[in-house]
Amino acid sequence: MIIKKQVNRYTHVFFKLSSCIFLALIIYGCKQIKLVESDKKVSTKPLVLTTFTVLSDISKNVAGDRLTVQSITKQGAEIHGYKPTPSDLKQASVADLIVENGLGLELWAEKYTSAAGNIPRVVLTDGMQPLLISGDKYKGKPNPHAWMSPKRAMHYVDKLVEAFIEIDPLGEKTFIENAKVYKSKLQNLDKELDFALKRIPAEKRLLVTCEGAFSYLAKDYGMNEAYLWPVNAESQVTPKRMRDLIQIIKSTKVPAVFCESTVSSKAQLEVVRISGAKFGGTFYVDSLSGPSGPASTFIDLQRHNVKLIVNALVQPL
Repeated sequence: MIIKKQVNRYTHVFFKLSSCIFLALIIYGCKQIKLVESDKKVSTKPLVLTTFTVLSDISKNVAGDRLTVQSITKQGAEIHGYKPTPSDLKQASVADLIVENGLGLELWAEKYTSAAGNIPRVVLTDGMQPLLISGDKYKGKPNPHAWMSPKRAMHYVDKLVEAFIEIDPLGEKTFIENAKVYKSKLQNLDKELDFALKRIPAEKRLLVTCEGAFSYLAKDYGMNEAYLWPVNAESQVTPKRMRDLIQIIKSTKVPAVFCESTVSSKAQLEVVRISGAKFGGTFYVDSLSGPSGPASTFIDLQRHNVKLIVNALVQPL
């Protein structure tokens, strides 16, 4: 009799524990379903891939929360001669839009987009009148660095709005409003840079860099430029190029020269040694810095570069 009571007690405990476990499994399963549903909600956002980090930042300002925007190349990458990886190609195959600069900047982009399949793409410099490279083996070819002037970057914003509406028509109002806000920031930046660069005396308004990436900024803000090579895709420092640049520096007596973050400054430092000019600092052009760096956004990039220019050409180093 006692044994029977104990068996009944154990049976009751067993069923009670089983019920608790079953209930726990149901709760856990419901949580997992919610997580899956949450993931689906995230994944339903159209995926936009940009060729480099600067375009990614501009795109995010227009897209807001409606699109997922990612850069194919990472911070610090040399984008002219970038070689896409298998994971890059895999990512592209599920993209809804690929955003390119154009004007020959991304030499790899055409093969990349072809390998990705039938993915929509937008070239942000389409419809823009480019500045042409004036010398060297690239003479007559378009300078691709149009984003380096806020005035030209506004054209990029308009192209992004058109492309984003194509892949997400319901977001039209959001994209237009975001673009309006961001273009207002670019207009303020334009005034800010114009005011700062006007402080540079006429005889010092020469911007000497490693790459000829500042043609649009120089054109729009009344400066001249000189460089070691026209684009990073052709970054050979020949004796003639170095000799010519040193001669320009000595004849104009420009006090400082600069280089960009994605290339080696070794050759420019040799120019500094021979010419007697100072090294004015490192520009950001083809890539943003990290989040804690001086160029974590496109607008910060512009401010950082112009601050270096003004400090080097207006104030003594």
